Amino acid sequence: MNAIPVTQVQSAKFMEQLRAEAAIEPAPVHTGEVKKETQIIAIYGKGGIGKSFTLANLSYMMAQQGKKVLLIGCDPKSDTTSLLFGGRACPTIIETSSKKKLAGEAVAIGDVCFKRDGVYAMELGGPEVGRGCGGRGIIHGFELLEKLGFHEWGFDYVLLDFLGDVVCGGFGLPIARDMCQKVIVVASNDLQSLYVANNVCSAVEYFRKLGGNVGVAGMVINRDDGTGEAMNFAEAVGIPVLSVIPADDDIRRKSASYEIIGRPESVWGPMFAQLAENVGNSTPMRPKPMTQDELLGLFSASAVGRDVVLEPATQFDMCGKTENTKPTLEVVYDEV
Repeated sequence: MNAIPVTQVQSAKFMEQLRAEAAIEPAPVHTGEVKKETQIIAIYGKGGIGKSFTLANLSYMMAQQGKKVLLIGCDPKSDTTSLLFGGRACPTIIETSSKKKLAGEAVAIGDVCFKRDGVYAMELGGPEVGRGCGGRGIIHGFELLEKLGFHEWGFDYVLLDFLGDVVCGGFGLPIARDMCQKVIVVASNDLQSLYVANNVCSAVEYFRKLGGNVGVAGMVINRDDGTGEAMNFAEAVGIPVLSVIPADDDIRRKSASYEIIGRPESVWGPMFAQLAENVGNSTPMRPKPMTQDELLGLFSASAVGRDVVLEPATQFDMCGKTENTKPTLEVVYDEV
């Protein structure tokens, strides 16, 4: 009798283990109080929608309330902390790491982390245009943070500012690897920002089905003009609205001049104080992403062009001549 090769036995056992793991249903979304001492929150949104503005003021208000907060910019533009530091550029982790490596030196906390009025902040950075992958830069940045002891730091909140337009692996890292407990989306009453918010909800739901534990804690509506599309979107996907920041000229001017408005004594202080409380108390939820047609349905047909009919192109359109149908080269066998 021929013996069964050991490799075949090992392969069969491995396949059985895979089937057993695949059969395990993912745990339900955690909806109770967050148990971890540090809340790690990833904030996503369309580029230019106001994530950095929201986070700079939110983190400042949290610090004034006695919380220990770390703000990490995860956008290749490296502009998350510019408002916090009055317009000054913060040395990025990727750039600093490269310089230190060339000099044969190790990166220290003081090289990449800076503070203002109780808020600690850093920028991951990214490659120069055309010289690398922004998502890979994010992964490299987090690898360095782990070497610096990221999981041992004693913060109440760690806020991660992520670009939502890009959906490659690096930018989806917190969701895909359960690096955060919850996600917050920043959007406005325009189709593109809600399209990005819906994509983020889809990513969360996708990884939930794979066994992930990250949920969407809510939405911040920025530059609200009262038209209501973002509010209707939040209701449709089943996530709460944490704050509504109006489209106010005073906010625009102060933000443009790198002025923090999330101060307790500011006229806008109560708004950010309430946002800080809502963010802290929010629970991760499992969203219900919308289809493209459902998303378009939030807007009037005249605003998004839903009355447009798709007209197929012809060969004459493409080449200026009538289509010459050539015989197929497929071999057709006669039925027996």
